[in-house]
Amino acid sequence: MNLKELLNSEQYEAATHIEGPLLILAGAGSGKTRVLTYRIANMITEKDIFPYNILAITFTNKAAGEMRERVKKLIGERAEGMWISTFHSSCVRILRREAEHMGFNSNFTIYDSYDSKALVKQCMKEIGIDEKDITDKEIIGTISNSKNELMNAMDFKKKNESNYRKNKIADVFLLYTKRLRANNAMDFDDLIFNTVQLFEKNPEVLEFYQRKFKYIMVDEYQDTNYAQYKLVKALAQGSNNICVVGDDDQCIYQWRGADIQNILDFEKDFKNTKVVKLEQNYRSKGAILQSANSVIKYNSKRKDKVLRTEQVIGEKLKIYRGYTDKDEAAFVAREIKKIREDSPFNYKDFAILYRMNSQSRTFEDAFRRASIPYRILGGLRFYDRKEIKDIMGYLKLINNPQDDISLQRIINVPKRAIGDATVQKIRDFAKETDECLYSAILDIDFIPGLSSRAKSSVNKFLNLMNGFIELREEMTISQIIKKILEDTGYMKALKDSKDPEDESRVENLKELVSEAVDFENNNEDKSLEAFLEQATLVSDTDNYNEDDDNVVLMTVHASKGLEFPAVFMVGMENGIFPSDACFNSNEEMEEARRLCYVAITRAEEKLYLTSAEQRMVFGRTSCYPQSDFIEEIPLNLKENVGSGNRAVNKLGTQKSKTLKKEYNPHALGAKNGSFSSSLTNNTASGKVNSKEFVPGRKIQHPKFGEGTIITASHSGEKAMLTIAFTNMGIKKLDSSIAPLKLL
Repeated sequence: MNLKELLNSEQYEAATHIEGPLLILAGAGSGKTRVLTYRIANMITEKDIFPYNILAITFTNKAAGEMRERVKKLIGERAEGMWISTFHSSCVRILRREAEHMGFNSNFTIYDSYDSKALVKQCMKEIGIDEKDITDKEIIGTISNSKNELMNAMDFKKKNESNYRKNKIADVFLLYTKRLRANNAMDFDDLIFNTVQLFEKNPEVLEFYQRKFKYIMVDEYQDTNYAQYKLVKALAQGSNNICVVGDDDQCIYQWRGADIQNILDFEKDFKNTKVVKLEQNYRSKGAILQSANSVIKYNSKRKDKVLRTEQVIGEKLKIYRGYTDKDEAAFVAREIKKIREDSPFNYKDFAILYRMNSQSRTFEDAFRRASIPYRILGGLRFYDRKEIKDIMGYLKLINNPQDDISLQRIINVPKRAIGDATVQKIRDFAKETDECLYSAILDIDFIPGLSSRAKSSVNKFLNLMNGFIELREEMTISQIIKKILEDTGYMKALKDSKDPEDESRVENLKELVSEAVDFENNNEDKSLEAFLEQATLVSDTDNYNEDDDNVVLMTVHASKGLEFPAVFMVGMENGIFPSDACFNSNEEMEEARRLCYVAITRAEEKLYLTSAEQRMVFGRTSCYPQSDFIEEIPLNLKENVGSGNRAVNKLGTQKSKTLKKEYNPHALGAKNGSFSSSLTNNTASGKVNSKEFVPGRKIQHPKFGEGTIITASHSGEKAMLTIAFTNMGIKKLDSSIAPLKLL
C-alpha cells in the first residue's frame, strides 16, 4: 500500500502515527473510517503488529461491521484475531470469560429495556411504591445514570439518605441489583459498569487485558460517558498506545451521559499527545459546508477547526416557512416529487430530519396522500415486536434457566391454563426458599395452594422446556426456533386466528428463522449466547438498509453517521429546534447547535430548512418564530422558496413573507428565542412604523394588555402579527387596525 497516494496529507499523518497517544479530530465527512482502516492495515502489514494485540471500539454494530470488512479487503485473513466491536460487545466478551470473578455464570442473560422495566416494576410492587408517586421511568433513568457515573446501589443509598424520594429509589435500586444477580442477568448499563468493576477489583485481570490490547483505538470519542472513559483509560495505561477519533462539534448525547470534556481534555489525560485535524470534507457541496461552519462557530466549547471542501459551491440552502405544519409537510412532499421528475434522484436519496419522533405524523399523512413510499427509522424495532420477544423469551430461558423475567413472560404463552394467581404462588414459594422460579417449579408438588389442574399445566410446561434445553447442543438456533414454534403451538395459534394482524406476525416469525439462518452462515461463534447478544445489542441504525427505495424519516440523533443527497430539516422553529429550555441554558443551546451542525452535514447536494408559523403540539395550536439557527447562516448561502397559503385577512390581502431581522446569536433572548430590538419607538408622535413590529418585541393593547410578538408578516405599511398576551393567550392582529403601542 502506498498510503501517500491513497490518503491526503492529514489522513496520512494520522494513519502512520502509531506509538503513543493520538487525538484525531475528524470533522464531518472527512474520511475518518478510511483513516482508521488504513491505520490498522498499516499497523499489521508495515509495523508487524499482531492483530491479537489490537482493539478497535466503535459505537454501533453497523460501524464495526463496516470497519471489519474494509480491513479484510485490504489485508485479507490477517485481520482475523483483532477485536473490532462496540463498547458493549467488547465488554460482553470480557465478562463471559471472567464471569466467575463477578459472581455470575458465563451464560448470563443480557436484559434489554423491556426486561429491565419488567424487573423494576416487580421491585416497586414488592417494596410498595405507587407509580403515581414515583414512575418506573424515573427510577430506570436514575439507575442508568448512576451506573454510567460508576455509582452502585449502596453508594447511591448513602449519598441520598436525607432525601426521602431518592431514598425510596435507592431501595428499588438495591432490590433490582439483587434480583439481577439472582437471575444471572445484567442490564445494558451493567456491561460497562461491571467490566470497570472487574478491572478495579482484580488487578491481575486488568493486567492481562492491558498486555493483550497493546494498541487501542476508539471511534466517536466525543460520545463517551464517564464509565466508558474510565474503561478506556484503564486499558490504555498499560502501553499508552491510545488513539481516539472524534469531533467535539458532533457531541449530541449529553442527555444520556456523554461528556464533551472527555475529548476536550484528552491532551491533559494523556501526556505528549499528537493531535491531527481532518478538515477536508468529501461529502457536502460548498454552500452546505459553509453553512455548517457558520452555525457551529458560535459555540464556545469546541476545538478550533474549519471544514473545507474542493467541491463546487452548489445550490443555496432552501428556506421555506409554511402557515401550518400541514403546509410544511405538503411542501416537502411536492418538492420530493418535483426533484425526482427533474433529476435522477430516487426516493432513498431523501431524508426528513426532525427533532422529535412525534413530528413524523404530518409527513406520513402527506406522503401517503402523495403516494410517496417512506419508512421511519427509530420506530418499533424488529426484536421489540411481541411475537419476536415471546420466542426470544424461550431462547433466553433455554440459555439461562435462572432468568425469572423470561420465564414469567412465556410460562403461559401461548395460553396453557397457568394463570396469574398460579404464577404468584410460585413466586412466593421461590422467595421463601431463596431460589429461582425454574428451580421452584421443579418442586411444584411442594408449592401450597395449587390445584391439581394448575400443577399438571406447570409440569407440561416444565417437560417442554427440559426437552428444549436437552436439544440445545444438538440443534442449530434456527432448528430450535422452529421446534419451539411447533411444539408450543405458537405458530398454529397464529395461523388459526381470525385477527388480520396475526398474519403479519406469522411473517415476522418466519423472518426470525431467516435471521437465525443468516447468523449461522455468517458468524464464527454460532452459539445461542452469541445470537442472543446480537439481538439485544442491535441498534436502529444497524437495521438501516441503504438499498430500500423509500424516503427515510428519522430524528437528527438517529441520522448521525448517515448521509443523503437531499435532506429536509423540518420544524426549524425556536421552541422546537432549539427547544424552549435552550434559551435558559448556554450548555443546552450549544448542544442543540451541535445537533443542528450534525443535521446540516448529513446533506450532500441539497438542503432544505422548513418551519411553520403555527402547528399542533400536544393537542394545542402553538406559534413559534423561525429558528435562530437559520439566522446564523449568512444571507448569501440561503434563499427563500415561498410560504404556505395564509388565511385572507379582513382587507383581503394575502400575506406570505416573514420579516428579515438583525440578529445577535450570542444573546439568549426571552422565551421561544425572542430577542431585544434596538428599533426606535415612535409612539410618542402617535405613529408606529409597521417595520418596528418584529418578533420578540413587547407591545401594549388597551383591551388585551401586555404581550410579545411571536411572528410578523409584512405587506407595505401593514403587518399581520401573532402576539402572545400575558393574560389573554395568543391573538392574530392587523397592525394597521389594532391600537398597539410598542414598549
